[in-house]
Amino acid sequence: MPQVVRPRFAVLHGTHPAAPLPQRFRSLADREAVEVLHRAARVLVASLPVLTDRLVEALYEQEPGYRAAIDSDRAEVWQEVHHSLRHNVGSLLQPKEFRDAAHRTSRWIGEIRAGQGVPLDAVLHAFRMGGAMVWQDLVDETARRDPDDVRLLVHVAADVWNFVDEHCGIVADAYRQAERRLSWRRENQQRLMIAALLDGTARIADLCEAAAMLGLPEQGRYAVLAVASVRSGGPQQPAPARPRVTLPAALPPGAAPPGAPDAGPDGPPYAAPDGPPYAAPATPLWHTGPDAEFAILRLTGEPGDPGELRAIAAALDAPAGTRTGIGSAVDGLAALGDARRLAETALRACPASGGTVVLDEHLPDALVVSSPALGSVLADRVLGPLDRLDPSDRDVILETLTAWLDADGSAQRAGARLYCHRNTVLNRLRRFEQLTGRCLTRPRDAVEVSLALAARRLLGG
Repeated sequence: MPQVVRPRFAVLHGTHPAAPLPQRFRSLADREAVEVLHRAARVLVASLPVLTDRLVEALYEQEPGYRAAIDSDRAEVWQEVHHSLRHNVGSLLQPKEFRDAAHRTSRWIGEIRAGQGVPLDAVLHAFRMGGAMVWQDLVDETARRDPDDVRLLVHVAADVWNFVDEHCGIVADAYRQAERRLSWRRENQQRLMIAALLDGTARIADLCEAAAMLGLPEQGRYAVLAVASVRSGGPQQPAPARPRVTLPAALPPGAAPPGAPDAGPDGPPYAAPDGPPYAAPATPLWHTGPDAEFAILRLTGEPGDPGELRAIAAALDAPAGTRTGIGSAVDGLAALGDARRLAETALRACPASGGTVVLDEHLPDALVVSSPALGSVLADRVLGPLDRLDPSDRDVILETLTAWLDADGSAQRAGARLYCHRNTVLNRLRRFEQLTGRCLTRPRDAVEVSLALAARRLLGG
């Protein structure tokens, strides 16, 4: 031993040129350090239950993330800690025999704690607390047996702490993998639940669970938004690509949607026409259907507010060429299947070129698209005689008729819109009556003409 120590002493004091320490010195020191480590570790193995008690108590006092788990099932946490300590301390004595078992234990703990929602930082802190406690016990036991041997533990300290870091990495990797699996499972369950609600196939017994899963009140007020791209083919062809529409964040009652006139800080809150202040929807939950995308909108305004859905439509952020439809409000999660069908009806009533339709404001159009076969029959019966005209002549009459109806029967306003004299408008309307046998001053005929025009516009032909 003196021959081993003397060269090292000489190097430290500069009496010889600096050179790597002799391999014999390092091997002998490491071997002696390992023997000291093994003697102390065997004592720890014999007292593992006491060590486990101390670590569990320290976790309870120093790591809030574990406190709830220990309160819930102290015996389960105790067994987990004991299992981990047994394999990890055993790895100090027999690395080859215990290495795989210790790794499996650390992975298992990472997965279990991820499933229980214990923060990863808390799990890693627990492992480092365990490593620190084991190391301190090794030092204390060595000092008790022979204080001079404590200096030898310095040669294995890096190995011990590298072992702790290795297992922290194993735990973190297992935790993150389990977290991803759990997140995917939750998202998949959420998607399935949203699909069932919108399809109307959710069981009544599942509504309470659905409300908790989605963070929605079971008896709240809802509407559904349907989104699709412009039709690339005929008016009745579904669009293959569906752009994502961004809805506004929830606004407090009385807040104005984007583009609404500002009353000023001292003025009254924004109110939709003929209605009280509205509240915008919370963040929506999306579902992709075969022909469109759907979002569940939670309504927070007053029931019966005619401006609530209109304000939501005004606040939509949709790419150009997007068709969106907002169905009528319904009560409760159980009615979301009906809300989806209403939104699909609104979407079908949306112009082929794009835009937003609030169903409550386009009910005649909704009637037409709800029964396209009858709508087509009505259009042919009312407007069919015009098809015998030259297409340009026919289009002029239809344009004039549409403008007159949009102007609430005012030839003056229709003429201004068409850049022609009111008498020209009246002459074209008279010609329409002669060709079709309809009388525009007769309410029944006016209703049929209006619906026929909607069917021609929405259904084609």
